[in-house]
Amino acid sequence: MALLRAILQTRTLQANPAPGFSRFYSQSSPYLVKVGIPEFLNAIGKGVENHATKLENEIGDFQKLLVTRTLKLKKLGIPCQQRKLILNYAQKYRLGLWRPRAEPVKAK
Repeated sequence: MALLRAILQTRTLQANPAPGFSRFYSQSSPYLVKVGIPEFLNAIGKGVENHATKLENEIGDFQKLLVTRTLKLKKLGIPCQQRKLILNYAQKYRLGLWRPRAEPVKAK
């Protein structure tokens, strides 16, 4: 009986190592770095960062960039591939699937 109780206790500890917290989190962890338009575009890379000043002047706010449509980006003169990258990463950011790194990756 004591053996059975000990086995059941270890199983419950393994299933939930920290009581009060679920094992899988439904929300992403809070961002450690304040994300603005330049940080967002630098994290995307692939030449998109060249348009940072243009987007900051025209759009202004990062939250507005997240809901910007492709036609607005096209009117600003951003090429098609880079528009696609911005829109794809904005969607991933909104869903919490991607976020800019805290430290930029150094190109070799």
